[in-house]
Amino acid sequence: METISDNTTFKVTNQGFVKLDRFDGSNFTRWKDKLMFLLTILKISYVLDPNLQPFPEPIDKDTKKMIEDRKKREEDELVCRSHILNTLSDRFYDLYTPMKSPREIWNALEFKYKTEKLGKDKFLIFKYFKFSMVDNLSVLDQVHELQVLVTKLLKVKIVLPESFQVGAMISKLPPSWNDYRKKLQHKTEEFTLEEI
Repeated sequence: METISDNTTFKVTNQGFVKLDRFDGSNFTRWKDKLMFLLTILKISYVLDPNLQPFPEPIDKDTKKMIEDRKKREEDELVCRSHILNTLSDRFYDLYTPMKSPREIWNALEFKYKTEKLGKDKFLIFKYFKFSMVDNLSVLDQVHELQVLVTKLLKVKIVLPESFQVGAMISKLPPSWNDYRKKLQHKTEEFTLEEI
């Protein structure tokens, strides 16, 4: 195995370490987090910082350090842009290639998909209330699906009290469970999600 002695080897090693699926418009948050992890490991994520100040135009009196820093920033921006573009599906690659700055690409993607995410968050609430269990699927699988919905709601800061979740779960039981549902609804003691 090669030692990690220079940036090139380091970059190749880490690309194998962080599995990045091509972004095709779905799961933006997951894609963004994975890509940011890779860019952080490569020590180039700083070029996406909205507070990063641009370098002044080169002048004859630039110090050697200033010239080296400018060159490093340009190289880091090029590598960062390439990593972003290389993790996009062909359709998105063609759409975002004309943008020359990695920050411009990043901001455009965030603007588009954060806006869409807000609409999806509202849809989660609708999906939770509309959810009902059916007889032809495993009840445990359906309970798991409902719990995944609750977890997604928590991520968008919608907290459902446990007693509400218990009541919802009972009401969402499949039709073949009507007798059990009625039995649970008429009990006076409180149930936890685990007990249900």
